Amino acid sequence: MHERQAVIFGVLLSFLALSFVVAAAVYTGNLNVPFFSRAFTAKPSPTATHDPQPCPPAGALPVAAGSITVNVYNGTSATGLAKSTGDALTQLGFKVQTEGNAIASYIGTARISFGIQGIAQAYTLAAHVDHAELQLDTRKDASVDITLGSAFVSLKPTDKVTLDPNTPLAAPVGCVPYDQLATAPAATPTATSKG
Repeated sequence: MHERQAVIFGVLLSFLALSFVVAAAVYTGNLNVPFFSRAFTAKPSPTATHDPQPCPPAGALPVAAGSITVNVYNGTSATGLAKSTGDALTQLGFKVQTEGNAIASYIGTARISFGIQGIAQAYTLAAHVDHAELQLDTRKDASVDITLGSAFVSLKPTDKVTLDPNTPLAAPVGCVPYDQLATAPAATPTATSKG
């Protein structure tokens, strides 16, 4: 009886040890098992692709800051960035509705997300941020979200903001005409926390 138990336990321990060695070899890539997919260990591509930036509507003028509702999200690990930037935007007259952390981190200066009704608002806000990426989404209102990225330091000084309330917003090179976007399906908004 004791000999039989010793044999059974010995076989079980040997099987467990062998399973551990095989699992470790597969996990580290030293053993390639054709039927086992290792897609979960693939590294993400370091280059991100972005949709073309929408052009402002022809003749659209900058929007008064007090008419722009902004949600500010922190896409970095820096504590309090959304709050401090929201306070700075409030001092400039913007209506800051939400300050919180973005669900995903953002590499870059800032991403400004908006719907088809908020293009002029987005361009007005972008004039206060260096190298902001503008991203159209499916929202129906004219609110604007700004997600601050790892390259963000602060808003532009007011004397560096080149907005004239009587001069139409300039269309950047390579942007997609507003008329084409107004009839095309837009991308889904990026979800962010409301914390």
